[in-house]
Amino acid sequence: MAAGHPIPPYGAAGAAPQSASAASPAEPEFLTTEEAAALLRLSPRTLEKQRVLGGGPRFRKFGARVVYARADLRAYADRNTFGMTSDPGYAVRDSVR
Repeated sequence: MAAGHPIPPYGAAGAAPQSASAASPAEPEFLTTEEAAALLRLSPRTLEKQRVLGGGPRFRKFGARVVYARADLRAYADRNTFGMTSDPGYAVRDSVR
């Protein structure tokens, strides 16, 4: 390789380019509780309570570590979209305070 050119990652020679939907290093696919809470503009404690009581976004466990997939956070946000306060499901509480 010529100087100044980056070395391609292992297995990249002749490989098809990555799709645009793949998460870039700046946007990891899996987020910590704190990162997910910031994305949803919630308290990390709210997500912790929802993991126990239900009603929150789907989460994954990698060993003892809890992470949230961006797609699951988007699906959660989409499920909680309403047009008006009289929409069915608007006043339903999924958890107890």
